[in-house]
Amino acid sequence: MPSLPLLQKFSPLPFPITTFGISTAAAGSTTTTQFIQFQFKTPQNLSGKRLVAVAVAVSGNRSVNSDQPSVVLDSLRVLQWDQLCDCVASFAGTSLGKQATKEQLWNLDKAYESSIRLLEETEAAVEMHNYGAMMDFTGIDVDLVETGLKCARSGFPLSGSEAIALAALLQFAEALQLNVKAAIKEDSDWFRRFMPLSELIMELVISQPLIKFIQQIIDEDGSVKDSASSSLRHARDQVRFIERKIYQLMESMIRNESKETSTLEICNIDGRWCIKSGVDTRPTFEGLLLASGSGAGSLVEPLSAVPLNDELQQARESVAKAEAEVLLKITKKIQVDFDDIVHVLSSMIQIDVVNARARYSLSFGGACPELYLQDKERTINAETLAEDDISEMPQLSRKKWALYLPRAYHPLLLQQHRQNLQMAMKDLSNANAEEKTDRRICKERRKKFECLVLEMQVAKLKQALPVPFDIYIAQNTRVLVITGPNTGGKTIFLKTVGLAAMMAKSGLYVLASEPARIPWFDFVLADIGDEQSLSQSLSTFSGHLKQIGEIKSISTNLSLVLLDEVGAGTNPLEGAALGMSLLESFVDAGALLTIATTHHGELKALKYSNNAFENACVEFDEVELKPTYRILWGVPGRSNAINIAERLGLPAEILDNARELSGAASAEINEVIVDMERFKQDYHKKVHESQHYLRLSKKLHQSLLLAKKRVNEYGMEERYRMMQEISEIAASARSIIHKKVREYRSLPTKPSKQIKPDTDSHTSTFIHEHATIEETETSAATETAYAKDNTKQPITEKKLKLPKVGETVNVPSLNNKATVLKLDPSKEEIVVQAGNLKLKLKLSDIVT
Repeated sequence: MPSLPLLQKFSPLPFPITTFGISTAAAGSTTTTQFIQFQFKTPQNLSGKRLVAVAVAVSGNRSVNSDQPSVVLDSLRVLQWDQLCDCVASFAGTSLGKQATKEQLWNLDKAYESSIRLLEETEAAVEMHNYGAMMDFTGIDVDLVETGLKCARSGFPLSGSEAIALAALLQFAEALQLNVKAAIKEDSDWFRRFMPLSELIMELVISQPLIKFIQQIIDEDGSVKDSASSSLRHARDQVRFIERKIYQLMESMIRNESKETSTLEICNIDGRWCIKSGVDTRPTFEGLLLASGSGAGSLVEPLSAVPLNDELQQARESVAKAEAEVLLKITKKIQVDFDDIVHVLSSMIQIDVVNARARYSLSFGGACPELYLQDKERTINAETLAEDDISEMPQLSRKKWALYLPRAYHPLLLQQHRQNLQMAMKDLSNANAEEKTDRRICKERRKKFECLVLEMQVAKLKQALPVPFDIYIAQNTRVLVITGPNTGGKTIFLKTVGLAAMMAKSGLYVLASEPARIPWFDFVLADIGDEQSLSQSLSTFSGHLKQIGEIKSISTNLSLVLLDEVGAGTNPLEGAALGMSLLESFVDAGALLTIATTHHGELKALKYSNNAFENACVEFDEVELKPTYRILWGVPGRSNAINIAERLGLPAEILDNARELSGAASAEINEVIVDMERFKQDYHKKVHESQHYLRLSKKLHQSLLLAKKRVNEYGMEERYRMMQEISEIAASARSIIHKKVREYRSLPTKPSKQIKPDTDSHTSTFIHEHATIEETETSAATETAYAKDNTKQPITEKKLKLPKVGETVNVPSLNNKATVLKLDPSKEEIVVQAGNLKLKLKLSDIVT
């Protein structure tokens, strides 16, 4: 169990740990991970999330892996995982973030759920970068914040630099929070896309009064402002006054020493003002000799300045005391919000670690892998698919690959290429700058030649990218055997797969194209290289056997095993037999996936007797006599030694004898392999062509969808335009009708005037069509129609009889009967209902 000082040393949080305990949680099927639980001496206990963050930071230390088997640590070393951890950590912005990134990546004792959570964090940080919500963490001085919090915890005054660094931390957290809020305000879906970082950021509690208080009394350079307190202002004024008096006194003394004026100067030593004299010069005034030496002159404090220097020291002590009182106020303010500040610091370190992973992934063009657990993966059986599952075929066909990494790069090779390119571009930039400043003819020509050479180097480096691997391993494959020439890339292939597996497990994007798919491995175990175990006096062959034996003992059905040159280092026949037996043992009761490289031809035949084996080879260009670093899948490598020797000009008799000794069967096998390679190359060519046509069809499909969208939009615009025109025409017609109605209403009523029958019919039709528009318009139209009625009869006494409500009356103007609804005898008006028409008429307009 780790000790308290050790925990305090590795913990990034500056508060005392009073109690702690260790709990164990399962990580995969065979491994466990320890989470350290703390009890902090703070006014309020931290929340559970904060405890987890601290526990991860502590357990992520490399000392945690000291309990791991040596074969696991050896595998990390040969795969150069520590170099990759250092590269990722360099993208962190704070010192504690760099340290925490290394520790978290180095600790590979993670459960599957933890790996998924880490990938979700990285994906959220990538989304924040793409949106522009993520910020640069290099402006946070977490070391000063940490020491400042330690002082505040102990009740001591902070320094001005620590206080201003703490305020900068809170302002940074606030700005990050505001960025997330702005994104969510624009679209609420960003909160989900930024999860789980959005939840962590939004729950931060930031004290605005504390930030303003620190900024009011502390300057940007960390010095306490004069306005912080009246006592401080008075003490500093006193210091300036005394220093001015001392300076004036010493200037007058130097002027009196007219002969040595040029060799005397005023200086400050340990806070006391004195006069420095030149070599072999003795001033005439009395004073205290502070220092002297041959060739260095002497330092003298005049006796008349001693009381003023003593007074100056007392004034400075008053300034220091006043500053401490001001800084102690900041300490008390911090103690009030101590828990929240500690949480902000731990959260910023945690986000800095996640941001480092995201920045690395974006910088090298990584792809977010689909990480899955083999035990939970559904076995695909195309024969059992129902007819209604045809829509799921693309997704299922993608899942037939256990490991799918298209265009996968070795991360360290890509990093080295980038560093070389940056260095070459820097040299070219420096050479161009020197060429512009140096105008001498000879040097100018030499510089131009150097610039030309450097430009060629830069162009060559840009074209010389590492060759990526297309890695496709099927679900039913348990052992992959890779053959090919030396320096052909077989070892790089093993390291690329191993590093990709650990990167995905640690929450990093893999350096491959989308869509990358990789299983979660509990262990990545590797036997790579020719190192001998000198401490145990083992040969290379014995060292490999011991390493493989340890790998076999620790591997599980969720492990990845990488074996380089299996069976090498001994008699070829025995080595081949031993290699076949080893690989078969890994199939029977071993790792989830084993990848082995070999030169033994017998291992190529395992595929044809066991479906769990698969062959692959590194392509070799016989014309250029060099490997292409491309992998040919399903094809065993063939021997090229005799053909290479022939191209290199070895005598024909030696070559013929070698072919005879190798046997006809071997030649026939090589011919078959040549045909297989040609078929494989044709197959890949067809695949690339089909992918090209698929991309074209996708583009055409997108163009058709865009055209359809534009047609629909144009149709909607046309319909809207026509509706607008119809509406405008209707409004114009309505205006004309209203105008005509007003004109008819203004005409005098002439019952005796007769018009033609067709005019009366037209007027009656007009009344029926527009009576429901408006009651006033209907009344006016009725009056007009009555005025134009050619069947008007003389008024009789019966017509003047007052009807009753509900009684039926005749309306001559309509040539129809109507029901009385309302009477108004005073105005001699009546309201009647004639069918759907509701009319207001005069009593003279009806016949009872």
